[in-house]
Parts: sequence; structure tokens; C-alpha cells
Amino acid sequence: MVFRFSIFIIFILVLSAGIAPDLFNHVVQTTLHHVTSGAGWLYLLIVFVTLVFLLTLAFGRFANLRIGGEDAEPEFSNGSWLALLFAAGMGIGLVFWGAAEPISHYAKPPEALSPLSVQASRASMRYVFFHWGLHPWAIYALIGLAMAWFQFNRNGCGQISDLLQPVIGKHHRGWIGGVVNVAAVVATAIGVATTLGLGTIQIAAGLQRVTGVADSISLQMGIISVAFLLYMASTLSGVNRGVKWLSTINLGLAVLLLALMLLLGPTGFIFDTFTTTLGSYLSRLVEMSLRMSPFSGDQWVANWTIFYWAWWIAWAPFVGSFIARVSRGRTVREFVLGVVVAPTLLGFVWFSVFGGTALWAQTFGHVDLTGILNTGYENVLFALFDSLPMPGLLTTIALLLLMIFFVTSADSAVLVLSSMSTSEVGDPPISRRVIWGVAVALISVALLLAGGLVALQNMIIIAALPFALLMLLVIVSLYRALNQEHLLQKRKIQRERHAIEQWIRQEQAAQSVSSVEPEESERH
Repeated sequence: MVFRFSIFIIFILVLSAGIAPDLFNHVVQTTLHHVTSGAGWLYLLIVFVTLVFLLTLAFGRFANLRIGGEDAEPEFSNGSWLALLFAAGMGIGLVFWGAAEPISHYAKPPEALSPLSVQASRASMRYVFFHWGLHPWAIYALIGLAMAWFQFNRNGCGQISDLLQPVIGKHHRGWIGGVVNVAAVVATAIGVATTLGLGTIQIAAGLQRVTGVADSISLQMGIISVAFLLYMASTLSGVNRGVKWLSTINLGLAVLLLALMLLLGPTGFIFDTFTTTLGSYLSRLVEMSLRMSPFSGDQWVANWTIFYWAWWIAWAPFVGSFIARVSRGRTVREFVLGVVVAPTLLGFVWFSVFGGTALWAQTFGHVDLTGILNTGYENVLFALFDSLPMPGLLTTIALLLLMIFFVTSADSAVLVLSSMSTSEVGDPPISRRVIWGVAVALISVALLLAGGLVALQNMIIIAALPFALLMLLVIVSLYRALNQEHLLQKRKIQRERHAIEQWIRQEQAAQSVSSVEPEESERH
């Protein structure tokens, strides 16, 4: 039922966007207005509560509980595990927004700051850290930990409805669970397609600069077609081969590009940017987490923060399911710190290098990136490369990185969507993976035809709303499950302690008896 209903809904969306893109875009815009004006605050509150809950788990009484049971051991090394997390969790977005988002905030800053000012540059980096920092990874960690726990500790089948069993009981296998699973699958498919659409736009812009081929819809369709063949080949090879190898290669390319930018760019300025922004981010974390603009009516928060929170929420079933799949054997503390803190620090370094270099180039007159921003977000990164030494090498590495990120994201998504839309335990059948591979590609095509980046952003905010509400139930459900396991282990420890104490008393009694017997024999 989940598979058929999900495919049907996605088919209707694709058909609507393809046949009547203008009408489809109008409906999306109208729906988006109602969502952001009426429920924007809800996204902020839910995500903040999620972060607080995850940090409480990491340092509370559940910290030493282990995914998969007390004797479970990690399947992947720490390095491979972090590479898989990073590639699945951020991927294309880091490359797409690395230079573009700081420049956009610098030109159109939040908090009613003056554009192109020193205050705007500081705020731009602080909000970039905010959008790509602890909050998105907390969303992923919540769903990932819940899915891992119910799959490996409670023998679940990997569906989102399993996470609600402590709250709704046996209904998680009934029609309520079915509705939850369909909503999660559709939101995941749209979220993944949005990211792949962003990647397609930037790959096309990069190819235009390298080869001179004009950026057009036909070029974008060609990129999606090639990527489809690559990610389907990787998907059919399995997690332990295709995804793992590509993620490791990806991390190597990302580190290489990062190192080149650090050496070729303003190294001292980048380190200053990192430390200054980190301090500002930590000192104003709560304020930014709950910031709306009811008195000014400014749409900046809706256009950026709420879009990002919706994007991460829509990605959460996919990334969470993938993280759960590779995290067996980790304790709750290891999981939270590994999924939330470590990738956050890597993201901070990435944006300090790319965003810091972009602001330096703009501020000190090396290149007018704000002017290039008006031609499209996807052009900012390549224009920045042109202002540095060895622009051809940097562009080539970035294109390779984008393509592999595209493949790993789609590869993981196809596997996860196939697993989420079946009630059977184990790897889903090949035929289902092929169907989802085609569906993800078609959604990307449809959203690009319906309005490009704007349609992608708007659709993701709408699709994520039902799952945002679901996250509150997941928090309650996960707490109950972990509390139950904690109490069971506590009773087990008490029984073992009681048995040891009883054994010690018996040994002491036996020793006292044996010491009395020689004295009696001597008196006789």
C-alpha cells in the first residue's frame, strides 16, 4: 500500500508540473504563503526542541545504551562512518551554497542590517553557520537514532511508522502507520529531488564555463540522465561497495578542494573568520533559533531559515534511515556526538574557507560577486574560482565533487526509499530500486521545468510540514523506548549486584564455618 500510494502521489505531482507548470507553480506559491505565515514559527520551535532533546540524550542517563544491544559492534570504522554521514547528510548543498549563501546574506542581510556593510558580513557568516550547524544534524540524528533503535533493538522493518509504536501501539501497523509512511516517503522523494535539482543547476553552470556549452534545459536533462545511469549502477552494487567507495572518494576530493582553497585564498583571513564566527554563533544560538519577524513583516527568515529547516526535515527520513543502517554498535553518546558535533565542525570549516574567501574577494575588490549573484546562485562559486590562481583545476575538482555527491545522494535515496516503502526486512528487490530511481529523476525534471530553484525551494517547505509535526511524536516515542531499556538494564544490574552480594555472603559464611571446625577439633 505504501509503495503504490507513494508512487501515485508522486506521479500526480510530476504530471501536474509537466503539463501545466505555470498553474502548478501558482498553486505551490499560494500554499507556501499559508504555510510560512501560519506555521513558520512551528518549524523553528520543533527544530530547537529537537536539538535540546538530542544534547540531553548525549549527556544524560541514556548515553551508554548501545544500538543493537550490549554486545553489538560497529560495522564501519570511525573514518568510513563519518565519510558516509557527511556525503549523505550535506553533499551537493555544501558545494552549491558554500560561496553563494554568504554573498547573498551580505547583499541582503537579516536583522534589518545595512547591505554590504561590515555588520552584514559578520551576520552573513553567523547565519551560514546557523543554517548548516547543529540544528540540521540534530534533525538527522533524531530520526536516525529512532530508526536505528527500533530496527536493531526492537526488530522493526525500517519504516517510519515503527518509530511511533510506543505512542500509538498496534496502530503503527494499521492505516495510521500507512498514512505516516506514505507522507514520509513522499516528503523524502521531494527533498532528495530538490537537492538533485540544485546539483543539476550548478553542474550545468560549471560545464558552461569549462566547455562553453550554453546552460539550457536540454543540458540539465542530459546531466540528470547521465547521473541516473551512474547512481543506478551504484545502487545495484550495494551499500558496502558502491556507496561506501564513492563516499570515501568524495571525502578525499572535498578535502583536496578545501586544502587548495585554503592555500590559494586568504589563509589568515579564513582562520580569523572561523574563530570570530564560531564565537558569535555560540553566543547567539538561542536567539537565532527562535527568531521570527512579526513586527517588521520581513520575509528573510521565511526565505532562508524556514526553507532550510523544511529542507532538512524533508531529508530526515532518508538521511536518518541511511545513518541508522550504518550505525549499528554505537552508543547513544557516540551516535549523537558523531552525527551532530563532528559533521557540524566539518561544515563550519568548509563555509569558513569558501564563504570567507568569497567575502574577502568581494570586500577587497577582487571580484564583484554580488553582481554575479544576480545571474544565479550557481554562478558565484565558479566566478570565485576565476579570481584565484588555477581556476581550471578548482572548477574541474568541483564538478567531479558535484557529480559524485549527486550519485551518492541519489544512490542512498533510492535504497532508502525502497526500504521505507516495503514492510519486508532486508534489502529491497532490484525492481523496486529501479522504479524509485526513475521516480527521483522524474521529480527533479518536473520541478526544474516548473520554475527551477524557486519551485524547488517552495515545494520542499510545503512537503516538510506533516513530517515536522511527526517529529514531536518521534521525540516522545524515542524517550519512552530508551527509558524502558534503561530501566531494564538497571534492574538487570541490580539483580547481578544482588547475586554477587549473596554469593559473597555465602562465601563469608562458608569461610567462617571452616575456621570454626579446626578450633572444635583442637578442644576435643
